[in-house]
Amino acid sequence: MPDVGIIGAGTAGLHLALLLQQAGVSTRVYTHQTADQVASGRPQNSVSHHAPTIAREDAMGVNFWPVEEYGYRVHYHHLNVPDGPPVFRGDFLRPSRVLDYRIYLPRLMAEYEERGGTVEQRAVEPADFEQLGRHHDLIVVAAGSRSFAEYFGERPDVSPYAEPQRYLAVGFWDGVAQTGPRAVTMSISPGHGELLDLPITTFDGWASALLFENVPGGDLEVLMKQRQSDDPEAYRRLTLDKLEQHHPTVRERVDDSRFQLMRPGDILQGAVRPVVREDYRVLPDGTVVLSLGDAHSTVDPVTGQGANAASYEAQVVADTILEDGSVDERFAQKVALRRRERVDGLSTWVNTMIATPTPPHLQKLLGAMSQLRTLCDEFTENFSHPHRNGDMVATPERVDAAIARHTPDDTGPSEAKGP
Repeated sequence: MPDVGIIGAGTAGLHLALLLQQAGVSTRVYTHQTADQVASGRPQNSVSHHAPTIAREDAMGVNFWPVEEYGYRVHYHHLNVPDGPPVFRGDFLRPSRVLDYRIYLPRLMAEYEERGGTVEQRAVEPADFEQLGRHHDLIVVAAGSRSFAEYFGERPDVSPYAEPQRYLAVGFWDGVAQTGPRAVTMSISPGHGELLDLPITTFDGWASALLFENVPGGDLEVLMKQRQSDDPEAYRRLTLDKLEQHHPTVRERVDDSRFQLMRPGDILQGAVRPVVREDYRVLPDGTVVLSLGDAHSTVDPVTGQGANAASYEAQVVADTILEDGSVDERFAQKVALRRRERVDGLSTWVNTMIATPTPPHLQKLLGAMSQLRTLCDEFTENFSHPHRNGDMVATPERVDAAIARHTPDDTGPSEAKGP
């Protein structure tokens, strides 16, 4: 079996390392941060792990946060428009989970090392690949730095945006009552952006990860542009004001007297341009350099898929290594082919969700979801199978077909069901 060097200790890199380690394949992980530095740093994201990722964690023996205690299985949706539909609900077949990555990643790093793996603290750049290729049969790049992005290059057919389509602000907030049952809430303020309220487990217990996806030029972009650290109290009041105006169903669950970040600095502000990059390159000596996770595909977090896509890709790579035993260009071509349907479908879904203005066929789908509970359930369950939602929203005709599947033949759209 080959020896594999893995650059990056996020979900993609660690899941690949653990999967290969479990199969007896020699690996080494290179990362610029120690586990302690990750644990003491700023939040990294607010991503949910959906059922297929959690099942993979079970199989690797690293599911230390059982969904019975830490999970949720419901999505609530709200469209903030005059005379719009009430809050409507979709259910998962199996639960999902949101966990602070400052807890998650160090725990997986420790487990990998306890099982005999090596994590080497080292900054790696593309100029180092040839040297690494003398020590490893395969180099997997699972880190999202600009130099790696430039090294692989973009696929323009699935990378339509030249600029970020949302300005992001995500904070871990205390004082937001959880829904019953525990759920993720997506609130949409047309023309201004989306809010995802995610029940996250942090160092100090439960919090609400409020992920504001703000349209550039809209009323909410200030949540990214006004630095929280400059005046924390002013930013807290600003957040409450914007919740009141744009996301009232979340605002009504806020206790003003308790509403504050769980810890100072528990916030990220910035922007992400969604892009899919080429799958691999081959060094002069024939060593394959494979892109994985953020190095391969960067997605806007509105659909909560970054870590799930990374874990899926890690499984594809591990399975192909174990099947082939060789890590030549043919191997890399097989990896590219096997993961393309999922990656491209996810990109279609994300790029449609963040299009401005909102495409009419997506508006039609959301309106139908508010009336057809089974359609909303299908859309929600597809967070575990994101390429299916990419298929659903790809064209107006596909949206019509999805709605028709759930519309009773004799009565038309069914009555909305309550939460």
